[in-house]
Order: sequence, then C-alpha cells, then structure tokens
Amino acid sequence: MAAMSELSPTAGKSKYSQDTQVDEKHSLRKVPSLCSIRYGLAFVVHLSNFTLVTQNVIMSITMVVMVNSTDNQFQLNGSTDGLPVDSLGGPNKAPKSLPAGGSGLGGQFALWERWGPPRERSRLYSIALSGMLLGTFTGILLGGLISQVLGWPFVFYIFGGIGCVCCVLWFVLVYDDPASHPWISISEKEYIISSLDQQVSSSKQPLPIKAILRSLPVWSISFGCFSHQWLINVLIIYTPTYISSMYNVNIRDNGLLSALPFIISWGIGILGGCLADYLLSKNFRLITVRKIATVLGILPPSAFIVALPYLNSSYITVTLLTFACGLATLCQSGIYVNSLDIAPRYSSFLMGASRALAHTSSILVPTASGFLLSQDPVSGWRNIFFLLFAINVSGLIFYLIFGEADVQDWAKERKLTRL
Repeated sequence: MAAMSELSPTAGKSKYSQDTQVDEKHSLRKVPSLCSIRYGLAFVVHLSNFTLVTQNVIMSITMVVMVNSTDNQFQLNGSTDGLPVDSLGGPNKAPKSLPAGGSGLGGQFALWERWGPPRERSRLYSIALSGMLLGTFTGILLGGLISQVLGWPFVFYIFGGIGCVCCVLWFVLVYDDPASHPWISISEKEYIISSLDQQVSSSKQPLPIKAILRSLPVWSISFGCFSHQWLINVLIIYTPTYISSMYNVNIRDNGLLSALPFIISWGIGILGGCLADYLLSKNFRLITVRKIATVLGILPPSAFIVALPYLNSSYITVTLLTFACGLATLCQSGIYVNSLDIAPRYSSFLMGASRALAHTSSILVPTASGFLLSQDPVSGWRNIFFLLFAINVSGLIFYLIFGEADVQDWAKERKLTRL
C-alpha cells in the first residue's frame, strides 16, 4: 500500500548553515550591488511609494485651497490634523500598495519573497519602504508652496506626472522573479535563486492557518507591530498638540517643522537597513540583528516621549521628538521585515494580519488618550506617555523572548513522496 509522508529538507536546521554562508559570501563578491536589477527594483518601489503617499498628502493640503478657491491668502499648512497615521508616520489614508492595483503592503513582501536575498533584505526593504517617508516630506513641504505660487491644479500636474513616469518604469522593469527578467545578468540571477533555495515554493500550498495561530514568533511580530503603531500614533498625533498646549508652538502650521521629522526618518531608515545587512556580513545572527533594530526603533523613542513632561525648553522638546520619529523607522529593518525571515512564502499574509492588529491602535489611542485628558489635563499628558511606555516595553519584551528568524517548519516546502 502506498503511504504518503512529508519531507522537509531543511527541517531542524538553522536558516544559514556554515557552508551556505561561505557560498553566499563568495557569490556576492562576483555580483554587483548598486548597479543591479534588484536594487533597481528597490528604487522603482521607492518611487512608487513616494508617488502614492504624495498624492494623498497633497490632497489633504490642496483641499483647503479648492474649498476656499476665492481666498487669495492661502496659508502654508502641512497639517494632517485629524487623520490617523500609519506605522511610518504618513497619513493612514495613504495606500500601502504598488501600482499593480492596491495589493497593499503585502504586495511588496510578495516581491521581495522572490527578489530579496536574505542577507540584503534589510537594505532592499528599507530603501523601498522609505519612499513613503520621502513622499510625506515632499508633499508637506512643497504642496502648499506650489499651490501658492502656481495654483493648486499644478500640484496634481507635477506629482501626477511623476506618477506616470513611475508607472512606465514599473511596467518595463518589474518582473515576478529573476528567472523571468530579460535583462538580469546570469551571475545575479544565480545568486538570487541560490540564496532563496528552499524558501520560495515551487507549487501552491494551502495556508497553514492552525500552525500560524499557534506560532509564538508570529504573535511576537503582531504584538510588536501593535506596540510600535501605538508609539507612532502618539508621536505624530498627540505630541504636536502637547507642544502647542505647553509652549504655544504650533508645529502643524510650520511647513518645515512638520516635514523635518520625515526627511530625518527617511535617512535613518535607509541607513538602518544598510547597518543591519552589514552586521549580518560580520556573522551576527539574523535574529540578533532583527532584535537590535527593533529595540532601537521602540525603546529610545518611548523614553524620549516619557521625558517630555520634565523638559522646560520647546527647542529640546522638538529636537527629541524629531529624533524619536527618525529612530522609530529602524523597525523597518527589525520587526517589520521579520515575516520574510520566518515564513517567506506566507509573508504577505502575515504582514497583512499583523498590520490589521496594529491598526486597532488607531482606535484605542484616541479613546484612551481622550479619557486620560478628561480626568486631568495636566497629569493626563503624563499618564498618556507612561501608558505608551508600558505598552511599548511589554510588546518589546514579548518580541525579545519569542521572536525568531529561522524559517518555521510550517512555512517550509512540503514534498509528498510514496514509500
């Protein structure tokens, strides 16, 4: 009688064996980095994210001009007041999708599943995702200026033109995988495919829902994303209100002060990805790199915010908040890319699920903060910041204990053989 058994070639082994690391380093020396197809794709996705976010930011800015079209005194206002923010600091209305039809942030994971060598994922993912931050910075800084100088229709002409260029680049340069790309070099193709061996499924397999729900590494990512999202909601929505009430400094009405944290976040996010991959090249364990990036992206910003009630200078306060916003993007190279490590072929689903949980904070933060402020406006701010710190530390500790970076058994390719 024929029996069926599951074979997992890499079961019980670490993601990187010593021989695999040696072969990968040897092949990497022969493969170009910056002038390569995979980094070209990262730039195209960066531009895509830039375009999508700027179009949403300028909509919120030019809406004032369109409604009050008879008012010649347009005020440069980079405000996104009243809009919930995403985990990278942009308006939550900004779609996290690629040009291929609103597939969401998971669509980017689907791309890097087949294009991102494990030791370069931090860099590639950070470069691609940082386009959202650059888009927010550019939209806030230039949206109002263009409306004032040229008129609000030119805002859409200019950024719409950039979007058209982005679409052309996307259709010409982006392919599903290295094997189908017509212009990729043989050495780069072999490098990417060999580095992703045993990670990309050769056939469709059902989603292991039960295994995912029982997986502590998955829950550690979800709770970590939730705590980080709580941090960002407080950081972007409530700290400007706090500064305005305490120091009479309106950050939202100052285009430069509104945009400055995003350009700093853009730079730190990309540098963080490069640093993460550099540590991997120095034989740091992958999970160690992920946890270091997550700690730096959550703990210092939380500590900066908790310290706000004890500061007496608006300049120091704004400076700390700017750096807190910048450091928070280090989580791009930590907890947010971790789904690609533990389950490459299911990373799109995992990231979508963890983001869904994380965005419940967009409802809980205003509810909790409003209640605390209604009790006592003075101590209420301090309680808001202490609550943030407690949630951040709890989520961080849970991730540090249960977070992993090895491909999970349920995420490995299952081959059926007859005995």
